[in-house]
Amino acid sequence: MPLVRKPSSPTVPALDDRRFSEMLLGGALEDRWTAARNAPAVPNALPLLSEALSKERAPRVREAILTALARIGSPESAAVTLPYLRSDDAAQRTAVLDALRAMPAAAATHLPSLLSDADADVRLLACEIARGLPTEDASRLLGDMMDRELNPNVCAAAIEVLAETGDATSLPVLARCSDRFPDDPFLKFAINVARDRIGSR
Repeated sequence: MPLVRKPSSPTVPALDDRRFSEMLLGGALEDRWTAARNAPAVPNALPLLSEALSKERAPRVREAILTALARIGSPESAAVTLPYLRSDDAAQRTAVLDALRAMPAAAATHLPSLLSDADADVRLLACEIARGLPTEDASRLLGDMMDRELNPNVCAAAIEVLAETGDATSLPVLARCSDRFPDDPFLKFAINVARDRIGSR
């Protein structure tokens, strides 16, 4: 069967802020999707993307908005996505996490506060963002978090990431975590796996 080339996204020619706003915030579904797809090329798009994300209910358009924010890739565009890590909608949290992982440098500027968040679920998701950082940065940030973390599920998420990205500096952190949770068999197993993987690299 011959391959059929997927049609490219329509472009928005030289839209001013008013027309872009009309399409993104008040247009039909296809207009909103087209505007979101082309937002990175539109000056001053970020506040409008933030407003649109707060109102948009169509998954296709929300995905396009998050993709645009990732393509902009600034700390400010990453900040727009952060409140949605607290969403009750698992699909929405996953989509936001994917967007943040697509802009690791921008997301990294927010990681210290995310890893210190009062919500354990946010801290757990932040461990996944750390997975995309250079080894030294991931080891330092996750190590600092684990030394004060009281939730074993969050520690387990950090250990899983360190098993893939950690270095020798992670070994004392893992030992201290093991000492703090001596009666948790899953953490003990995960720590041993992480130690073995780090030692083999």
